[in-house]
Amino acid sequence: MVGHVDHGKTTLTEKLSGKWTDTHSEEIKRGITIRLGYADTVIYICKNCASAANDNEGSVQTEFYGVKKTCAKCNSPATPLRKISIVDAPGHESLMATMLSGSTIMDGALLLVAVNEECPQPQTREHIMALQIAGIKNIVIVQNKIDLVSDEDALANYNAIREFLKDTQYANAPIIPLSAAHNVNVDALAEAIQTFIPTPKRNQDLDPIMFIARSFDINKPGILPENMLGGVLGGSVKQGTFKVGDKIEIAPGRMFEEKNQKIWRPLKTTITALKTGGQDVQEIYPGGSIAIMTGLDPAIVKSDSLSGNVVSLPGKLPPIWTEFNLEVHLLERVVGAKEDLVVEPVKMLEPLMLNVNTAATVGVVSELRKKLVKCKLKLAVCANLGERVTISRRIDNRFRLIGYGLIVK
Repeated sequence: MVGHVDHGKTTLTEKLSGKWTDTHSEEIKRGITIRLGYADTVIYICKNCASAANDNEGSVQTEFYGVKKTCAKCNSPATPLRKISIVDAPGHESLMATMLSGSTIMDGALLLVAVNEECPQPQTREHIMALQIAGIKNIVIVQNKIDLVSDEDALANYNAIREFLKDTQYANAPIIPLSAAHNVNVDALAEAIQTFIPTPKRNQDLDPIMFIARSFDINKPGILPENMLGGVLGGSVKQGTFKVGDKIEIAPGRMFEEKNQKIWRPLKTTITALKTGGQDVQEIYPGGSIAIMTGLDPAIVKSDSLSGNVVSLPGKLPPIWTEFNLEVHLLERVVGAKEDLVVEPVKMLEPLMLNVNTAATVGVVSELRKKLVKCKLKLAVCANLGERVTISRRIDNRFRLIGYGLIVK
C-alpha cells in the first residue's frame, strides 16, 4: 500500500483488514505512518450472487467480491478465495527509505492517488519509480476520496493518472475509483486484487531465507523473569521453509568493536513458535507476513533493531558486506524533487542512502571506475551477489531516489 502522504493508505488498509496499522505513539500523535504496518485480509466471493450474475448480463461483476465472511448484498456466507498480507508503507518524503525497504517483500502494490489533489504528487512519482526499480510488475491504482469531488473533477483526475502512467510499465494498470472513508467500491478493489495481482509461484526447495522488516519485544513492563518471552522477528520469507524448533542464524547480526575495528557477528537462536495471520503454525512458507518467536534476549530485538537483517539456517546465509562494489544505473532526472533536476554523476566521498532487501544503510563512495562505484557502509548488510540496491542522494536535506545498482565483485 503505497502513495503520497495523507492519500488514505492506512484508512484503506483498515477497511480491507479491520486493523488500524498506525499503532506507534508518534504515528497516533502526528497522524502519519512512520513504520511499516502489517495486516492480513481474506478475499471472498459470494457464489450465490456470482451464479445470479451469470444469468443476468447487465449485472455489475464486482457485486459478489468482498473482504467479509458474509455477502453484503444477499447476506449469505461467502467463500474464501485467498488470504493476502498488506504492508502499509509510509508516504512522507522523509520516510522513503522505509517505503523502499517494504517494497522488497511485495508481490504487488496498491498505489493510492487522492482525487482531490493534483496528480502526480512528488511521492507518487517517487513510489512509481521505486516499484519499477524493485521489480514489482503488478499494481492496481486506487483513485481515493471520490466522495470529495464532482464527477467532472474525478474524470479529469483519472485522465491525469493515465497521462502520468503512459511512459511507465504500468500504463495499462487498472484504476479503481473508491472512497476508503465511506467504504465505497471496496468490492471492486477486492476483485481487481484477485484479478491483477496473482500469487506468484514459490520455491520451497531452496535454502530458507527470511527478510526482517520488524523486530520487537512483546513482554509487558513488570513481567517476572520466568515468564518472559524471547524476541520476535517480523517480515517475509523469500524462499524455502522454516519450522518450529529450527536452529537459525541472523546476519549481519550485532556490531562489536575490536582493536578499533567494527566487527559484525551473526546471532544464533532457535525458533520457539511461528505465527501468521494471528494464528500459530508449525511451519511457514514464502508469501504473506509472518512472525518468528525466538529465544533471543528481548533487549536485542527491541525498537526494530534487527530490521534489515536476514534469517537462514546455520551456514546458509548470504555474504555479509561492510563495503561492496555497485554496477550503477542512474536515472536521467531526480525523483521526488520539486524542481526538474538532472541526476549528476556519483562523486568521491559522497554519502548515499542504499536500500537492499529490507536493509537501509549509508554508503560513502570510496572508489570510482566507469560504471562501478565502491561504497564503505555505515551499517553492514547481508545480501547475495547480483542483489539490486536502490540509490538515493541527499538533495535539499532529503534523500532523493537517483537510480539503482547491482552488487558485483
